[in-house]
Amino acid sequence: MESKSSSSAPRHGLARVLSKQGLCSRTEAARWIAAGRVAVEGRVIRDPEFPIAKDRPRITVDGKPIGVSQRCYLMLNKPRGVVTTVSDEHGRDTVYRCLEGGAALPWLAPVGRLDKASEGLLLFSNDPEWAAHVTDPDTGPDKTYHVQINCIPDASSLAAMVSGMVSEGQTLAAKSVRLLRQGEKNAWLEIVLDEGRNRQIRRLLSALDIGVLRLLRTAIGGLELGDLPKGQWRWLSASEAESLVLRDRSEYRQSQSSDF
Repeated sequence: MESKSSSSAPRHGLARVLSKQGLCSRTEAARWIAAGRVAVEGRVIRDPEFPIAKDRPRITVDGKPIGVSQRCYLMLNKPRGVVTTVSDEHGRDTVYRCLEGGAALPWLAPVGRLDKASEGLLLFSNDPEWAAHVTDPDTGPDKTYHVQINCIPDASSLAAMVSGMVSEGQTLAAKSVRLLRQGEKNAWLEIVLDEGRNRQIRRLLSALDIGVLRLLRTAIGGLELGDLPKGQWRWLSASEAESLVLRDRSEYRQSQSSDF
């Protein structure tokens, strides 16, 4: 008879377990499993939701035991015109084109996203727990953007962006907005967000009948894009990576040791 402690042990689906090891995305793990490449205790499993207990049994991929991949974190200066996805059904260039020179790179996933027309700081990692903390709207770091708009805004427009505007039934607001510089017909704003909703800045400005000419993410928390050339990437240092997670870092370390 199965003991009470083992039957109540936390269980996760096989695809999720592979993903949490930093080996691949959960979608890719499901493909491996469906193709018969994954075995648990020597038995080929084809169900991506096959339950794996906390005291994980021996899992192999293509006959080789899996191990936790070294956690990696990098930042990319995303150029305009590429999409933030692994592959695109329309054949458009993706952000992975910018990583092609890194032959020794492990599997990495974007942490958050920038739309095709946006550019600037984009993070990648094979650490799903870290990524979840960075993108969490309650605990994640603020994001800073420089935005070129098609007009000269007045003080009331800047104030409205902070107090909040309704777009598509949602109330959107920026944490802060300031005028960086202006010309005769357009201006640059610095906009800081403490949450990340889909196309939030573009929708917020559209509610004020303001068009976006360029949108560049310049910082995530204290991590700045700096002088990293467009289309290039660099590794994050351990201190840079840690600075982006929960304000209570002890909680982050505990989550690292208590999950797969």
